[in-house]
Amino acid sequence: MRLLLSFFLSFLLNGCLSIPQDIAPVDGFELDKYLGKWYEIARLNHSFERGLDQVTAEYSLRDDGGVRVINKGFSAADNKWKEAEGKAYFARGQQEGYLKVSFFGPFYGAYIVFDLDKENYQYAFVTSYDKSYLWLLARMPTVSEELIHRFVQQSSALGFATDQLIFPEQN
Repeated sequence: MRLLLSFFLSFLLNGCLSIPQDIAPVDGFELDKYLGKWYEIARLNHSFERGLDQVTAEYSLRDDGGVRVINKGFSAADNKWKEAEGKAYFARGQQEGYLKVSFFGPFYGAYIVFDLDKENYQYAFVTSYDKSYLWLLARMPTVSEELIHRFVQQSSALGFATDQLIFPEQN
């Protein structure tokens, strides 16, 4: 419960929809291809995910046209699964990988896909309103070293603290 509260408070206090400098959301985004389960391959650490492995995000359509978001991860320290449910909507247009996501009431934070396998939707590089948020998501629990290297190089060049990346276990 503490994890969820921290996650909610993070968005409550910092909920912002700005786009970080030098970051551009992908264009030609296709939500129907993005829906489904994604595995977290790498992330910058935050209190709402601290200590979690086997982290996944699952996206599905909501009745109101938005996106249902289920984030899930396993805490070995607590020996239990932690889950947070949210909702997301396009921030500007449906062809742009720029959404606003909320896990707590009317408070939203940016969800920005800045690199994406547009052909098969097998990986995504994601950030939020500032460069302290960074994720590498993939459709499979493991990815090639080449993709990890490209993610780290590109993210570093954009000003992310890639020396602080966490690579959660995906059993």
